[in-house]
Amino acid sequence: MTEILQAALPDAAHERRPLPNVTPIALDDWLVTDEAFAAQMARRDTLVTTRREAVIALLPEAHDAAAELLETVLTQLSAQADYKVSDTDVLRPDGVRITLNSADPLGTLGRLIQEDLCLLQKRGAEHVLVGAVLCFPASWRLSDKIGRPLTTIHAPITEYDTGVARRVQRLFDGVRAGRPLRRQNLLTYADPELHQPYEKAPVTEDHAPYLRSERQVVLRLPRTRAVVFSIHSYVVRNRDTA
Repeated sequence: MTEILQAALPDAAHERRPLPNVTPIALDDWLVTDEAFAAQMARRDTLVTTRREAVIALLPEAHDAAAELLETVLTQLSAQADYKVSDTDVLRPDGVRITLNSADPLGTLGRLIQEDLCLLQKRGAEHVLVGAVLCFPASWRLSDKIGRPLTTIHAPITEYDTGVARRVQRLFDGVRAGRPLRRQNLLTYADPELHQPYEKAPVTEDHAPYLRSERQVVLRLPRTRAVVFSIHSYVVRNRDTA
């Protein structure tokens, strides 16, 4: 059990609104660096290096979208004072230098930022998961979801009924380049481990030692028109059960 914690959850984690519960944000507010950066990135470095087959997947036809995603992230990081971006590498805020590899965009991205990144492209009536770097899954496996449409991806989620599925698909259809949308969830866990591809032990909010929240952002890439679903993970001790 690896305990990597933030001091507190964002206020949005405690909001209770009907799904999909999205709020527009500025593109400059997309990527977040918080106090858990160094510890989370060290964990990501290890996972990308030693568990690559579990945390990275990319369908061949999605390589252009993954390359555009890397370009987009690098543009955002270039504007942040705590990153140093050159044509060949990036110096992270924790002092670790990452070599840029255009042939491996998702592997590079997995070691640059705290966010996990899922790429989806429209196939017929639905968006399909065509690539992802997913170091910190909350009880789902990338290998089970790659190549599948939104409705199948969310099939085990009780709240994700037909009505919600239609609203989420409309959201993915309608999101515009440069105008991302954010939502925040709240999950209960007995284990603080960030890499949890397995089914979690049953807990309730009143009796969970840890609270986990994902800052989820949906944005569209302007050139390939792929949709990005990014996930910034927070884990804190549940003060109500201390």
